Amino acid sequence: MKKITYASLLFFCITTLAFGQGLPIAVPEEVGVSTERLQRIQPAMQEYVDEGHVSGFLTAIARRGKVVHFETVGMRDVENNKPVEADTLFRIYSMSKPITSVAVMMLYEEGHFQLDTPVAEFIPEFKNMKFYNEDQTETRDAQKPITVKHLLMHTAGFTYGWGNKPVDKLYGKASLLKSSKTLDEMVQNLAKIPLVHEPGEEWTYGVSTDVLGYLVEVVAEMPFEEFLQTRIFQPLGMVDTGFSVPMEKAHRFAALYRQSKEEGMKLEKGAPFTKEELIFFPAGGSGLVSTAADYLRFSQMLLNGGELDGVRILGKETVELMRQPHHRWGKSGGFGLGFAVVTEVNTEKTSESVGSFSWGGAAATTFWIDPEKELIGVLMTQLMNNPHPFQQEFKKLTYEALIDE
Repeated sequence: MKKITYASLLFFCITTLAFGQGLPIAVPEEVGVSTERLQRIQPAMQEYVDEGHVSGFLTAIARRGKVVHFETVGMRDVENNKPVEADTLFRIYSMSKPITSVAVMMLYEEGHFQLDTPVAEFIPEFKNMKFYNEDQTETRDAQKPITVKHLLMHTAGFTYGWGNKPVDKLYGKASLLKSSKTLDEMVQNLAKIPLVHEPGEEWTYGVSTDVLGYLVEVVAEMPFEEFLQTRIFQPLGMVDTGFSVPMEKAHRFAALYRQSKEEGMKLEKGAPFTKEELIFFPAGGSGLVSTAADYLRFSQMLLNGGELDGVRILGKETVELMRQPHHRWGKSGGFGLGFAVVTEVNTEKTSESVGSFSWGGAAATTFWIDPEKELIGVLMTQLMNNPHPFQQEFKKLTYEALIDE
């Protein structure tokens, strides 16, 4: 019989409290992970906090469907001396994108469209789109329609408008995600702006997933946020994920910080201390708030091939389709239908397997799923403009803690 140490008992108590709706718990060695090596994660993350680079972290690891690591470091609200806790709510920004992509693929499975279906069949504003030529001096008529797959892969020709090209100025003037009151209004404004390239020709990060949120709304004939709640969050027991922070949960919401060379880490947005529910625009690409426990459940569903605790969200073959590299992306990876996908092993960084898929958020949150090693990692924090390598360090320490394959 395996000897249970005081540290193991403490781990069980803390994690059980943290995961009221979470995943099962295991002594790390029972699922091929070293407790001793996992203990290297906390001091590594603590160093970033002690040096004033980050306010705080929550790191979580699950293997073979069971949680083996769940730790908090530092503060969720430095100014009010509130520590990161197990149920802290984080803005997950672009980690909303995989969730929206799953919603789209649920409708795909139901036969509402094919991946090559032109989006204009549901959103007629995207008929007869124009795109800029390479030097951005003139526009041309697009020869290809924007398809559902283009949106999932970020090859539709939409952008975020972060650069200095003419199209970026049009995005800035439209202020799509800030000035729009509804997804319908956002799409109406977006359709007036030329694409940055012919659909399907290049990978360009942008508001494609926000358009997918509106597609879900149109096809399902219900508000996008209602679809997510009734079809994904409630069935999976994701009790703290949504486009709002209710007043009864406001005390759990983390403050947001920004890093700059001149001033270091500074407060960007405080946690809500109002008397009203904090509501975010239901942007499919960036609008959700969640917890580490909830995102672990979502990730485990994907690792299980679309099912968790008897609830099937997607078919196994659909999940396999999503995590295939449909487009070249980066030096050693590809992009699937909502995720970055590892296509080559880079042993200089980690032992992450080919086929591992992941994404992150603007406030330095990240997650990855390694099907070959039956492994999930989630890191939550709230730091915009992050220049620090803590995400990669957490991943490296996670793989170094594995003691069997």
